[in-house]
Amino acid sequence: MISKEYKDLAHQILGFALQNGCSACRISIDCGMENSFEYRDTKLEQLQQSSQRQFSVTLFVDGRYGTYSTNRIEEGELKKFVKNAIDSTRYLAEDNNRALPSQNRYYKGSDAPDSCCDARFAGLQPDEKLQLAKAAVDEIYQTDPRIISVTGSYGDSEWFSYLIDSNGFEGENAQTSFSLSASVSLKGGGDARPESWWYDSALYWDKLQKKGIGHKALERALRKLGQEKIASGKYSMLVDNMNVGNLLSPLISAMSGASLAQKDSFLMDKLGQPIASAKLTLTDDPHIPQAHGNRRFDGEGVATVKRTVIENGILKTYFIDTYNGNRLKTEPTIGSPSILTFPQGEKDLDGLIAQLKKGILVTGFNGGNSNSTTGDFSFGIEGFLIENGKLIKPISEMNITGNMISLWQSLVETGNDARTISSWRTPSLLFDGVNFSGL
Repeated sequence: MISKEYKDLAHQILGFALQNGCSACRISIDCGMENSFEYRDTKLEQLQQSSQRQFSVTLFVDGRYGTYSTNRIEEGELKKFVKNAIDSTRYLAEDNNRALPSQNRYYKGSDAPDSCCDARFAGLQPDEKLQLAKAAVDEIYQTDPRIISVTGSYGDSEWFSYLIDSNGFEGENAQTSFSLSASVSLKGGGDARPESWWYDSALYWDKLQKKGIGHKALERALRKLGQEKIASGKYSMLVDNMNVGNLLSPLISAMSGASLAQKDSFLMDKLGQPIASAKLTLTDDPHIPQAHGNRRFDGEGVATVKRTVIENGILKTYFIDTYNGNRLKTEPTIGSPSILTFPQGEKDLDGLIAQLKKGILVTGFNGGNSNSTTGDFSFGIEGFLIENGKLIKPISEMNITGNMISLWQSLVETGNDARTISSWRTPSLLFDGVNFSGL
């Protein structure tokens, strides 16, 4: 946790900033530790252990605004640091849209800040962590003559944060995280070197999947052998739950206050209008217990609440922080989503595949872009041709093109296989009539 000494110092520096010319001030302290281990084939290739601490101060001075940070958390140093920061801020251009949130928007609860923090973190030994990375490799190393190399990686972190401001907000957060992954590359035909990976992540050590990661990575890589292009055309597109985020990200970005204020969003003036199929309902649910993304307040201290983002295809909200709310002359909501959830469908990925007469399963995106203003996109993909409910052949070096709104309006079904290892709990999704270019 953030020590009482640091908290007292934050309050002292807050007062110092106000006494030396600031009209308002926000201070955050972040402390944490990260560990990572990487095994390649039979050798330990990388070992990193680091601890970090950062003192950040946001200053509002004479209608101007600046944010500064340092890792020298000592009273005398901080006073000199803040005094210089105040002087520097006075050289910046005025921006009267910068302000702290209204007090009535702050989180005022007293929930325990360690609801996402595993008390076992400090007691775990390096040998235990290293063995997990090695075991992920040993599961598959030299089990197939086509294997070129196998890499197993383990990582964990523990972070504590404390936030106060001159408007009366005070709050803290704590979180641990554990991850295990494996990647494998194979000899394919000619110069082809298909590769794939798999991973798991959890906030608690006991919930981390510790076996089968290597086997899953190899299985996914072997399925790529013999990849080729197929004929261009319109196909049903099934995107697996690991890759839906690539299509969701442009949609969420277009809802941000910054994009809207810059008129760089294809969702400008779309509030209350259909932007997707009636099959799409998206909810921001920040208080799911022991979940990635769980939080009681955001980086401004604003209380998080469960909110509907899209309901039956209708856009219900934007993500607007205080600054961009002032720029847009509209009520702010929250700066970013916490935990995005979809309603559960009736079928898992295999069930969705089984119902398709012909289509393409997308299992990876390889570059491309989406125009933030128009929503037009072009993405490279890889995956599998589906015929009569079966995966027929692996494909690669193909592109999908279209428009984001049109794509989401073509959504026909959501899966029941959302993974909970991310704050975006995306299931597999099925779209109809997507343009694929290949041969």
